[in-house]
Amino acid sequence: MPDGGRPLETDLWLPEEPSGPVPVVVFVHGGAWRTGLRDDLGPRFRHWSPSPFARWVRAGFAVACPDYRLSGEATHPAQREDLHTLLAWLHGRAGELGLDTARTVLWGESAGGHLAALTALTAPGARETATIRGCATWYAPTDLVRLAEDAGHGDARDRTTFEALLLGAAPAEAPGRARDASPVAHGRADAPPFLVLHGSRDGIVPFAQGERLAAALRAAGAPVDFRPVPGGDHLWVGVTEAEVERCFTATLDFAARCVR
Repeated sequence: MPDGGRPLETDLWLPEEPSGPVPVVVFVHGGAWRTGLRDDLGPRFRHWSPSPFARWVRAGFAVACPDYRLSGEATHPAQREDLHTLLAWLHGRAGELGLDTARTVLWGESAGGHLAALTALTAPGARETATIRGCATWYAPTDLVRLAEDAGHGDARDRTTFEALLLGAAPAEAPGRARDASPVAHGRADAPPFLVLHGSRDGIVPFAQGERLAAALRAAGAPVDFRPVPGGDHLWVGVTEAEVERCFTATLDFAARCVR
């Protein structure tokens, strides 16, 4: 439990009869860093049967769905630290849980996609933690310095925006902190492969944010597969059920390639 905070919990989905240690996908929930449930992918998935996580388990993965401190509880970099701690916790218990944490993939949607990307690009390369083999993001903010600019109607000096609440200051007032909290600032040639999905008509997190992450990774020489989702709004609003299924399947297939 973080000092002065609530206990942070993690749901863990495991295959019933694995033939050996299984790879791990860590799902990071969205909610503007302010709210959200650790096991909720959004309204387009709540009716799925079997559930999205059950489908991952059937594909041979363990799934971890962690809590992290929300912006009303702590500011950046607390959220990144919580995910780093989770990765070390999973690795330390890999033997008893039947996990192969040398084959770990991060996946997140919206603010969770931001945190997944930030964690994947800053996770320490130590033997005491999981090894990140890939990262998938859905409609994630990636450049907090330029988020208001990309939205076209925001103000980087506004202290009430969700990104300002995460940072503890308006991005324009704390540019160094905003940059440190931006995945685009951490691109590196040895980054794990990325899959970046973003709706072309996203009215919450501008499409340009997905473009910026893909461009930053390419510029660093890192592998990235950027897939625009035509007509897609935030939470995959505005696209067909078949397209939602394709987004999910593309993510699962990407993870499977990363852990081979």
